[in-house]
Amino acid sequence: MKILITGTAGFIGYHLANRMLQEGHEVVGLDSINNYYDVSLKIGRLESAGIQRNQIAYKELLQSRTQPGYQFIQMRLEDEASLNRLFREHQFDIVCHLAAQAGVRYSLKNPKAYIQSNIVGFGHILEACRYNKIKHLVYASSSSVYGLNKKTPFSTQDHVDHPVSLYAASKKSNELMAHTYSHLFGLPTTGLRFFTVYGPWGRPDMAIFLFTKAILNDQPIKVFNYGDMRRDFTYVDDIVEGLHRVIAKEPLVTAGWQGPEVDVAKSSAPYRVYNIGNNTSVKLLDFIEAIEEATGKKAQKEMLPIQAGDVEETYADVSSLMRDFGYQPKMNLKEGVSRFVDWYQGYYGN
Repeated sequence: MKILITGTAGFIGYHLANRMLQEGHEVVGLDSINNYYDVSLKIGRLESAGIQRNQIAYKELLQSRTQPGYQFIQMRLEDEASLNRLFREHQFDIVCHLAAQAGVRYSLKNPKAYIQSNIVGFGHILEACRYNKIKHLVYASSSSVYGLNKKTPFSTQDHVDHPVSLYAASKKSNELMAHTYSHLFGLPTTGLRFFTVYGPWGRPDMAIFLFTKAILNDQPIKVFNYGDMRRDFTYVDDIVEGLHRVIAKEPLVTAGWQGPEVDVAKSSAPYRVYNIGNNTSVKLLDFIEAIEEATGKKAQKEMLPIQAGDVEETYADVSSLMRDFGYQPKMNLKEGVSRFVDWYQGYYGN
């Protein structure tokens, strides 16, 4: 297949592009390479994947790879004309849309970035898919859509109408927009609600990155809600395995579907939504303990109240992904944390 993966300078996009290339697919990677976090890490991912850098500036990345099958293009999703031209020129089979303005807390400071990238940009992706007969659009949603939901584990059968951050609202908007295009234009769409993804090449604003950096440098870590938090931490390889399985199987119309009161994750249109997580809720303090064990150092904890936009617990019910795709997360927390810390120390030389 010829696959467009947006966000390939990002954490999950980098890993997915490598997996799809190993499978023999042709990949076009797209990323804006914005400065939300350290640009050099994004460049490092691309270089690790074989993209060569021009000596002048990072914006002059060459569209090439050390092995055939991968082309990288720097582009903003908001640039509709360039995006449409890209779709016309390449005639993709599949689109995996992972590019987005990430981060819950940053959405409190810069809401416009989320409107432009996550809503306007996603609208441009939908239109391009519609007019270029894309066989399957797979896109990243988020566990954040569950918002004020207190029932655990979080199920795709739960209604998600009370988000607590604009980031979460933008991801819920993506699901609604995708359903509309599936219903009106027959575009097969599958949304995956990611649960706290971690692993090598992860984002610097994520807890494991912040905690590891601080612990290794003998600095205090900020522990919100006084440590009374739980997260469904999911190793990146398990996420990529799920994506790989989902990409290959487009959703079909659900025969006899009687409306959202019966099944909110399906439709009379070719549309699906799934959770993708580790199917385990881990105490934040146990997570910190795993980092301490991997680094061989004790954390200095600064206990703080919960932050605006945060929720106390996430916990994924992945039974539907298991049923439909044979998905089974494999990485245990201690091994996954150890692999991240090994990468971090190797990359940053700590």
